Amino acid sequence: MHTSEEIIEKTKIFVQKELEKAEGGHDWFHTLRVFNNCLLISKNENVDSLVVALGALLHDIADSKFHDGDDTIGPKVARKFLFENNVDSKVIEHVVNIIKHISFKGGDEAQTFSSAELSVVQDADRLDAIGAIGIARTFNYGGFKNRKIFDPSITPNLKITKAEYKTSTAPTINHFYEKLLLLKDRMNTKTGEKIALERHKYMEQFLDQFYAEWDGFK
Repeated sequence: MHTSEEIIEKTKIFVQKELEKAEGGHDWFHTLRVFNNCLLISKNENVDSLVVALGALLHDIADSKFHDGDDTIGPKVARKFLFENNVDSKVIEHVVNIIKHISFKGGDEAQTFSSAELSVVQDADRLDAIGAIGIARTFNYGGFKNRKIFDPSITPNLKITKAEYKTSTAPTINHFYEKLLLLKDRMNTKTGEKIALERHKYMEQFLDQFYAEWDGFK
C-alpha cells in the first residue's frame, strides 16, 4: 500500500507524461497551477488533502474538449490509474466525482454532487481560468481552434446552454462574457472569492484596453 505522499508523486509523474502533447492551456503546467492553488485554498478549509491533491492532479487528464466532447474518458482514465495503484475505493469514487463535476458547462445546470473537496478543486481550476493566466489560456485555445479574436457583429450568448457551450465557434472575446466574467460570483470558498475578485478586475481592465485599441483610440 502506497503512502499518500507516494501516490501523489506517482500521480504527478503519470499526469505529466499523459499531458506531454496537450494544448498549452490544458497541459501539465495548468494542472500544476491548479494543484498549487489547491494547496493555498486548503489552508483555510477542512478537507481530505489526499482527495484534493488527486482531484487536482487528475481533473484534466482527458479533457472532453479534446475527445469529441466525451465527458466519460477522463473519469475512466483516472479510475483505472488509481485502481491499479491500490488507492482506497472511497477515495477513488470521490476523486472520480470531482472530475465529473468540476467543469463549467454553460447554462444554469444544477450540480448533482457536492463536497468540500470538490469546492476547493473547482475554485482552484476556476482561478486558473481568469486573470492574466486566464486571458493567455483563452487566446491560446482560440488560436488552437482557429477562432476569430473578435467580431463586433457576433454578440456573446449570455444564456448559453451546455450543448451550445460545447460546440461554440464564437470569437475568443465572447468567451469572457459567456464564462470568464461569470466565475467571480461562482466561487465556493472565501479564499477563492478574494483571489477571484482581483483577477476579475484585471480582466475588466484588459477588455477596456482591448476595445480602445480596437477602435483606434489608443
